[in-house]
Amino acid sequence: MNKSVATNLIAAIFVLVGYGLEQQIVFTIGLFALSGAITNWLAIHMLFEKVPGLYGSGVVPSRFEEFKAGIQHLMMQQFFTQENIDRFLTSSSASNIDLTPVIEKIDLAPSFDALVDTIEKSSFGGMLAMFGGTEALIPLKEPFIEKMKQSLVELAQSDQFNAILVNELEQPSVMADMQAKVANIVEQRLNELTPELVKQIVQDMIKKHLGWLVVWGGVFGGIIGAIAALVQ
Repeated sequence: MNKSVATNLIAAIFVLVGYGLEQQIVFTIGLFALSGAITNWLAIHMLFEKVPGLYGSGVVPSRFEEFKAGIQHLMMQQFFTQENIDRFLTSSSASNIDLTPVIEKIDLAPSFDALVDTIEKSSFGGMLAMFGGTEALIPLKEPFIEKMKQSLVELAQSDQFNAILVNELEQPSVMADMQAKVANIVEQRLNELTPELVKQIVQDMIKKHLGWLVVWGGVFGGIIGAIAALVQ
């Protein structure tokens, strides 16, 4: 059972039992506990829902734009700062970037065609014509592409290449461009948020703890009720 419902139900039972059996202490404890639990439940409800006539209710949806701006400021000023990006680039994870998947997708056929064209226009063109012209080089196309990809992979995995890559990425212009692109991505993602989605996100994060506010409201309300009854 929901903690809020259980707390209100228990407090209501105290009220009914105290009233029915004319037990003033039990009745007062239940009444104060019920008022404390209901007050906290209403406060939680007003946090997420706009209640007509109650100023300040629905603070999460009404502050939607400020919520988005806060997230954007947090992401760009705390996480994607120039210092943090530079720290990442100089770390071991950045210096060992695996470009193999990228190289595998590169179409190197134009490179082979350019090589053939160069040979054909060079002093070897006449000799090549004696052996069937450029058609004689077609069987070499696939081995050439495979060998080129293998060489590029080995180059990309070398320490010298990674050092050059990191050095270029650390250039101020590159760093600024990277930050601008990250900011653009963050802004695009935030623009996809709606007030309802923001409300749901916040509710999901703190739902468990909000239930305890109702429970403790009932507990402290009951304690205050007991003290009030005893004083009387």
